[in-house]
Amino acid sequence: MSCGSLEQFVADVQAEWGAISTPLVESCRARMNVLTASAETEPWLAGLLAERPATRELHREFNSFMLLAHAEKQGLYRPPHDHGRAWVVYAVQSGELEIGTYGRVVDAHGDRLIRRETQLLRPGGARAYLPGDIHDTRCLSSDALVFRFTERDLRHEDQVERRVTRFVERDGEWFAPTL
Repeated sequence: MSCGSLEQFVADVQAEWGAISTPLVESCRARMNVLTASAETEPWLAGLLAERPATRELHREFNSFMLLAHAEKQGLYRPPHDHGRAWVVYAVQSGELEIGTYGRVVDAHGDRLIRRETQLLRPGGARAYLPGDIHDTRCLSSDALVFRFTERDLRHEDQVERRVTRFVERDGEWFAPTL
């Protein structure tokens, strides 16, 4: 019996899972690229494309990595944020996502962000973001299906551990939130 692409992805990641390293992050990024090319007739992907859920958990490894799918509509913007202690990989199955990256500077103007660059993520493309990396996302196409691989449960990292930073806009600039 052959294994579907989602099951193969999970099995491959489980087989090599360990502490963050360059080979592990690169392997997960490459595997996410492969996952975006899955046949749209595979039941798991056909269901996602038909339903277009805002968020769907595709796999959760106990106390470890997660794979989620997000259906996004044109203009959906997720302001600058980090992922706390987690590293993540974003991949686009369909549509187009703009991702901006930022550097954090503290100067006379305060604790603020400076945009480094903006990149387009298209089908078959995947990008890794390491702990502390700051980015925003915007859906540029009429809709998009985005996969997000995280090395831990980000909801727990955000809501329980309070380690995720979400930046706030003031007068056209992004600043660290004040406590």
